[in-house]
Amino acid sequence: MLLPPSETKAHGGDGLPLDLATLGFAELTELRRSLLDALTKLATDPPVMMAALGLGPKQADEAEHNARLWEAPTTAALDRYTGVLYDALDAGSFTAAQRDRALSRLAVGSALFGLLRAGDRIPRYRLSAGSTLPEVGTLRARWRPVLVPALEAVDGLVVDLRSGAYAALGPAPGAVTATVLTEQPDGSRKVVSHFNKSHKGLLARALALTRAEPADVRGVAAVARRAGLRVEVSGPTELVLLT
Repeated sequence: MLLPPSETKAHGGDGLPLDLATLGFAELTELRRSLLDALTKLATDPPVMMAALGLGPKQADEAEHNARLWEAPTTAALDRYTGVLYDALDAGSFTAAQRDRALSRLAVGSALFGLLRAGDRIPRYRLSAGSTLPEVGTLRARWRPVLVPALEAVDGLVVDLRSGAYAALGPAPGAVTATVLTEQPDGSRKVVSHFNKSHKGLLARALALTRAEPADVRGVAAVARRAGLRVEVSGPTELVLLT
């Protein structure tokens, strides 16, 4: 399963400083290093960095985090990212066996690292998919040529729960996707962002913990229904989650 990252991230960590050699998807290492170096260089000029990343005055501390990417303590990506989706996933409630299962199934899309296994240890950072870094250009232009082949090489079913901006960094051909819709009293349906993140987190939790091994969209739907989610199969690789 491919999860989106989050703008908010947990502080601290008890792991050693970042070591790119320990991260999954080793074919992304060269570009990761280039972006890390560009971001730490940019952080030496906080006003320029804040403008490039679209940060406001109350987010000035983000410059400090980006300046220390190579030195800061790390923690597992599954524990680093926070917010509505990750609250619903509720990894903190996993038993040891459940966590091991989740770590083997979950991955996270990242503007800085491209793709991460859930257990990859990373520092706190700030970089969004839509950012454009001086001397680097758009992240979509940099990531797409390497992310698409990496995703094509993944063996087995992929369930892509990334948001549009992160999916655009590197589409996953043939992946199962999910749209979250809220039913209105008149029977109409519309997208609501809060429920979108929450229900995708619940779907991720169901798929992370199930003992089943779904092979297609209908198998994914069956797991979701057993977890109490309202779900419809709307296409060969498309699900609709109803709130």
